[in-house]
Amino acid sequence: MPLTLQRPDLLRLTHYIDGRWCEAVGGARFEVDDPALVRAFASVPDGDARDAAAALEAAHAAFPAWRAVSARERSRALARWNALVLQHKDDLGRLISREQGKPLGEAVGEILYAASYIEWFAGEAPRISGDVIAAPMAGRQMLAVKEPVGVIAAISPWNFPAAMIARKIAPALAAGCTVVAKPAEDTPLTALALVALAEEAGVPPGVLNLVTASRANAASVVDVWLADARVRKLTFTGSTPVGQHLARESATTLKKLSLELGGNAPFLVFEDADLDAAVDGLMAAKFRNAGQTCVCPNRIYVHDAVHDAFVAKLAARVAALKVAPATDPLAQIGPLINAKAVEKVERHVRDALAKGATLVTGGQRLPELGPNFHQPTVLTGANDDMAFSREETFGPVAPVFRFTDEDAVVAAANGTPYGLAAYFYTRDVRRIARLAAALEAGLVGINEGAVSSEAAPFGGIKASGYGREGSRHGLDEYMQLKYLCQGGLDG
Repeated sequence: MPLTLQRPDLLRLTHYIDGRWCEAVGGARFEVDDPALVRAFASVPDGDARDAAAALEAAHAAFPAWRAVSARERSRALARWNALVLQHKDDLGRLISREQGKPLGEAVGEILYAASYIEWFAGEAPRISGDVIAAPMAGRQMLAVKEPVGVIAAISPWNFPAAMIARKIAPALAAGCTVVAKPAEDTPLTALALVALAEEAGVPPGVLNLVTASRANAASVVDVWLADARVRKLTFTGSTPVGQHLARESATTLKKLSLELGGNAPFLVFEDADLDAAVDGLMAAKFRNAGQTCVCPNRIYVHDAVHDAFVAKLAARVAALKVAPATDPLAQIGPLINAKAVEKVERHVRDALAKGATLVTGGQRLPELGPNFHQPTVLTGANDDMAFSREETFGPVAPVFRFTDEDAVVAAANGTPYGLAAYFYTRDVRRIARLAAALEAGLVGINEGAVSSEAAPFGGIKASGYGREGSRHGLDEYMQLKYLCQGGLDG
């Protein structure tokens, strides 16, 4: 796939620190692969602790001036950034497709989703407000005001290289914070392009800094930010083990944390559900981005009375999915991100078949397309002994469990350390109320498979982390409360 951008200057191949595009201090670089071809097509700086320190110095120095900028002016800068992202959505989508692999239409959709967060927080910046507290005695004025936390460290994943970085940076800038960021080593180019557009929108030097690093050097970059008390908040999307490490290491400086971690989402279909709507919802939630999303349904529980009918409808839809590189305009499923991801999908399928599952459709690699392509797959006869009951598959595999009892299936749905997303389909309004209260998840789709929105708080509970992104609650994650008490006003 030729990387033909209408604006070739959006392909940025260096760090962005203190308003300068620069190489790593040590001069090293690492390659960025096309997951469809498993072939390098670009390289970026392989940063280390020295680059991380330079970025932090710039962000720390820029913070006093940026926090003093009026909320209205910060809002205007975000609005200009949003307009540029929308203007160049096709180029940004091409970058995502090339480095991440998702079909072009889906990639452009991600850019629109990323832009929705920039637009949202542009609107929220002028609405930051505190409280006037009723004083318990005469002659006092008591206020609670919100202030920016300070320097923010943002670490984003590869599966949504535009949306995840935008929904971290946008609220930080809206709140008056400055940022040091590290994108995932698999997908740095989209983040660099977004930063280039933020620079073009007038975000001042030092306010936003981005350091790229290979998998081998990632820890050396992040460790600088973890250890330094000038970084007052860390926001991370990724695996639970890494999130636990970040929480432990940030404890010495008592940083504020937002951790959006792993999931193992249940998807419940009851006997009174609209089966066509349930299949539509599952297709949207499960097979977007080839199943590489943290809110993907990983365990599909279908009532015995409708199990066979549901599976027949689902299998027909899944078998019809077009698996192809992003260069194919009809592609619906692209490659997985790398060989390790494909190997995990294969391991889960093998494990399920060895423990009694039945393969309904899919189940194989597609080597004729490339080593990272895998068929979308449906399995029945799933049970709790299988790997995908305990682990997040992160691939296009839909294991179907059969159930008969509501209480038992709710217990099974909650029987995981994770608590990010859950979904259920039913027409019974009393059951809706029961399950909405009973399911242990930070977000719940009720007769709906596409639940994410910039206007809603996104985040998990239990081992899926804490903190929220999006909505007005997401802006509060970048603020701190200060209580002001003034006396002597009755004299």
